[in-house]
Amino acid sequence: MKNKLEVVNLTKKYLDFSLNKVNIKVPAGKIVGFIGKNGSGKTTTIKAILNLINYDQGVIKIFGKEQNTLTKADKEKIGVVLDNSFFSPILNVNDINKLMKEFYHNWNEKIYYDYIKEFKIPCNKPLKEFSSGMKMKIKVICAISHEPQLLILDEPTNGLDPIFRYEIIDIFGKFVSNKENSILITTHITSDLEHLADEIIFIDDGNIILDIAKSILDEEYGLIEISPNDFHEIKAKDYIKYLKYKNEYLVLTDNKNSFSKNYPKIKLRKPTLEEVMLLLVKGE
Repeated sequence: MKNKLEVVNLTKKYLDFSLNKVNIKVPAGKIVGFIGKNGSGKTTTIKAILNLINYDQGVIKIFGKEQNTLTKADKEKIGVVLDNSFFSPILNVNDINKLMKEFYHNWNEKIYYDYIKEFKIPCNKPLKEFSSGMKMKIKVICAISHEPQLLILDEPTNGLDPIFRYEIIDIFGKFVSNKENSILITTHITSDLEHLADEIIFIDDGNIILDIAKSILDEEYGLIEISPNDFHEIKAKDYIKYLKYKNEYLVLTDNKNSFSKNYPKIKLRKPTLEEVMLLLVKGE
C-alpha cells in the first residue's frame, strides 16, 4: 500500500474560517509533519480525518478505503492522540490496561507495560496526580499498544519539557522503523520535526502553502541575514521571500546552489522550519 492516508480537496466552511481544498498524503513508512500557527486549520483537518466533524467537500481514504467504509478492524489499525482528550482522572495505569483490552482486539499488554516500566510510570497512582508530561506519555503508549499501522497525532508534545519531548519523539521514530507504519503529526513546535519528519506540509489560514520532502527543503532552501545595502543588490528572481528585521533583512531562497553562483560572497545557511514558516507567512 503506497499511502496509509490520502486527503483530497478537503473543504470545510465556518462563519469565520475555511479549510480550502486541503490535500495530504501519508506514505507507508513515513512521518509527515503538519505544521502551522494556532488556528491555521491543523486540528480541524485532523477532526475531519477522524470523522469527528462533517465537511463540505473532499475525499478521505485510509488504508486505500474511503473513510465511511472502514470496518471496526480497519479502525483498530489507527492510533490517535488528541490534545484535549484523556481518561478519567480517577483511573490508574492498571485500570487503563483493563479498559483497553476490552476496546481493542489487538491490545498488546506486553508493549503497554514495557513502556510503562521504561518511563517509570507508577501503576497504582491515579491520573489526577500525574504531570502533564506523564499524561501525554500514557496517551502515546495507549495509541501504539494496540499495534496500529497509522498514528494520527494532534500536538502530542504541546506543553512538555525538552526531555519528555525527546522521549516521546524517540517512540515515534521506533514506530516507523519497520518501513510500513506511518505517522501524521500536527505541531507548532517545529524543532520536534527537524530530524523526525520525512515530509512537511505547512497550512496557513486554511490553505496549504508548502508541501515538500524534508530532504528537498534541507538541500535546496537557504537563508541569508544581510544588511539593507547588500539586500538591494540581490535580484528579486533569486529569492522567494524577504523580511525586514531590526537593522537587517532575512532572505529566503528555494535554490541555494543558483543563489551561491550568482552571489559567491554571500554566505547562506540552512533555515529552521520556524524560519521558513515565518518568511512564508510574514515575508514580502
